[in-house]
Amino acid sequence: MGRATDDIEDLLRRHAPQVLGALVRRYGHFDPAEDSVQEALIAAAEQWPRDGIPDNPRGWLIRVASRRLTDRLRSDEARRRREETAAALTPADAFVAPPPGEGPAGSGASGLGRAPSEDDTLTLLFLCCHPALSPAAQIALTLRAVGGLTTAEIARAHLVPEATMAQRISRAKRAVRGTQFRQPDARDRDQRLAAVLQVLYLIFNEGYTATAGPDLHRTDLAREAIRLTRAVRRLLPHEGRVTGLLALMVLTEARTPARTGPDGELIPLDEQDRSLWDRTAVAEGTALAEEALAQGPAGDYQLQAAIAALHDEAERAEDTDWPQILALYDLLVRRSPDPAAALGRAVAVAMVEGPRAGLTEVEALAETAATAGTSGASGTAGQRNHRLDAVRAHLLERAGDMTAARTAYRAAADATLSEPEARYLRRRADRLDG
Repeated sequence: MGRATDDIEDLLRRHAPQVLGALVRRYGHFDPAEDSVQEALIAAAEQWPRDGIPDNPRGWLIRVASRRLTDRLRSDEARRRREETAAALTPADAFVAPPPGEGPAGSGASGLGRAPSEDDTLTLLFLCCHPALSPAAQIALTLRAVGGLTTAEIARAHLVPEATMAQRISRAKRAVRGTQFRQPDARDRDQRLAAVLQVLYLIFNEGYTATAGPDLHRTDLAREAIRLTRAVRRLLPHEGRVTGLLALMVLTEARTPARTGPDGELIPLDEQDRSLWDRTAVAEGTALAEEALAQGPAGDYQLQAAIAALHDEAERAEDTDWPQILALYDLLVRRSPDPAAALGRAVAVAMVEGPRAGLTEVEALAETAATAGTSGASGTAGQRNHRLDAVRAHLLERAGDMTAARTAYRAAADATLSEPEARYLRRRADRLDG
């Protein structure tokens, strides 16, 4: 019974954004559509374990959610007028809501009406990542509408009060209200897809290395980002950027079992027990990375995935092909001004040419960051500064300058908001004291 319940939960989670997209496309009301979908999901969670999963689960959910939404709209005259306007503007071949008198109870697995032929998940992602929204709002709305996380879950993941997150999501919904629910035209599609992938990558990064709080890894966010990226790849199987991003996530997440010790302490990549890495995930990620590179010109995600594959394929840290990694970073930083990529290249330079050469690169990045008014990597100013200081400290230690390394480790520890990272950095500094 437990396994069957898990299967139903996975099925509902997979279909939820498709159902929401179908209703938003048909009726154009984001908030009531979302509420109606949630009611349909609750009904399914109650009925399907007892009556069995319908032959057409998505059609069942669309039918029930559509009826709930129709009832909502008809309960208010103003809403009913908006529904009639939306219906008049809907093409004749679009989804037609079932007659109000037909209900799901006792309907079994058939006779459930027609579901839209296309999967609206990608269109819904485009809506949630609308350029009118800030990155924080895009992430919150994506997790709520497409990921199916509750407002409370999203708030906990971002360490903010639930009321604050609810306001953020409500403002995001208001900002996209009235936006036509369709995929962008060919002229804007690449740019909008890039925004979607960036949001998914930000969600994954926050899950893989939390920027604040007591936990290093937020499994729910990292896995949700991978799940959503898999969904996008199913819809765009030949898009190299999507395949590359999925490869990067899978290869990075494969190291998770070795990233922390028994007490939750951070273990850096070169000290991890690689026998703990998920080799099935490594094999999948490596195959995806190769496929991504074959799908067109190498972009940022494809190059980052290739770098991750080289790390994961090395059985020992000393077996890592650093010259090849440096060559890939050279390509990456020429393509993109991303400070995080430049910092990764500085590490690769140090591994190929020695720590002093790496320190020269780090100091150049620090100078550029100071001139630009930032601190050299993605995130807030404090987060940027701590990553730069942490790399500087590591390279100073390798170069034998223990006093300067200790100072840099402590500066990095003071700057980060992540408690596991701060503990790790302070331990490194204390070890140099000894």
